[in-house]
Amino acid sequence: MRTYSELFAVHEFRNLFVANCAGIAAHTTSALALGSLTYVATGSALLTALSMFGAPLASVLGSLTLLSAADSLPPRRALTIAALVALSGAALQAVPWLPLWARFALILLVAYVGSVTGGARWALLNDILPPGAYVLGRSTLNVSVGVMQIAGFGAGGVLLVWLSPYQVFLVATVLRAVAVAVTWFGLRERPARADASTSTARTMRINRELWADPGRRSLYLNLWVPSGLVVGCEALFLPYAGDRAGFLFAAGALGMLTGDVLVGRFLGPATRQRWVLSLRLLLPLPYLAFLVRPELPLAVLVAMVASVGFAASLPLQERLLAHSPPQARGQVLGLQQNGMLTGQAVCAALAGAVADVMPTHRAVAVLAALSLATTLLLTRGLRRTRPEVSPITAEPAQA
Repeated sequence: MRTYSELFAVHEFRNLFVANCAGIAAHTTSALALGSLTYVATGSALLTALSMFGAPLASVLGSLTLLSAADSLPPRRALTIAALVALSGAALQAVPWLPLWARFALILLVAYVGSVTGGARWALLNDILPPGAYVLGRSTLNVSVGVMQIAGFGAGGVLLVWLSPYQVFLVATVLRAVAVAVTWFGLRERPARADASTSTARTMRINRELWADPGRRSLYLNLWVPSGLVVGCEALFLPYAGDRAGFLFAAGALGMLTGDVLVGRFLGPATRQRWVLSLRLLLPLPYLAFLVRPELPLAVLVAMVASVGFAASLPLQERLLAHSPPQARGQVLGLQQNGMLTGQAVCAALAGAVADVMPTHRAVAVLAALSLATTLLLTRGLRRTRPEVSPITAEPAQA
């Protein structure tokens, strides 16, 4: 499977794509609304960054407690539960008198539930597509993220001109309802991937075994750290550009979309692997231009070009999938996703803290330099990745 027409001929993939689009559009519009509310209320770059990018910190708790639900729950049920929680969270955000601490608590709760069940989405993607089609399917869903971020941030910026943030939250609620309906009615129920029940003990045992393998550990670190620091650069767009930040967010989303299309659709497996280092270097390097405090047009170009480098995650995920046992793929991919989101949240908080003590443009350059340094330091570890699967030990016998 190498073409989009073949990909979208798969009925369940079409529905998964639509549900993902609705969820991302809801997330981006509500994040921009919450970021605006937070910045107006506090004037803090740190709190604004946390409001827009900090929710995935809850992924740490999800990864340490019930992440095994990605394999032990039927996938349609797991994804529908997460979509319903997100729907409830969006509806509650629309309440005008809700205090800021409660808004933060809501986004953390939604992120926690999503972190527990998120791996089921990517494992399901591998199940509904024929062998060898995962990268094309994953890149296409990534493209949907880019398109919906462009549309969401663009529409969110326009809506905030005409509507209050609370009304924008209502728009996000409608989008979340669409995601719930398409997920439940558009996907076929499948049995759980693993026979064991969801438990913290099982989650931690498999996490330890995944992390103990040097190849997987290297892949996880390369997927989490450098890109997380670049998201820290993006977390400073609002303090840097104010009400014009939507242009920067949209440019970054466009660059990510471009990279996913090029790598996922037009590069073969061997070529993808050869481009890994170049794409990883492309991600932080352009942001060093922020040292000279570029005007908005140049800053937009920097964000767009740099974000093409996010496509390096596709061949790295391909290696991770090939290096993972089938009965734990939901948790493997869930841990990858949660670690990536957690790294982004931590780096967004770091970026906000740095920007509170130095000019924003210099803070962006500092984060970019850190990303470049970690990219170079972690490159050697990728040589340890190998194609064979290291088996997860069998489930312990029940007493």
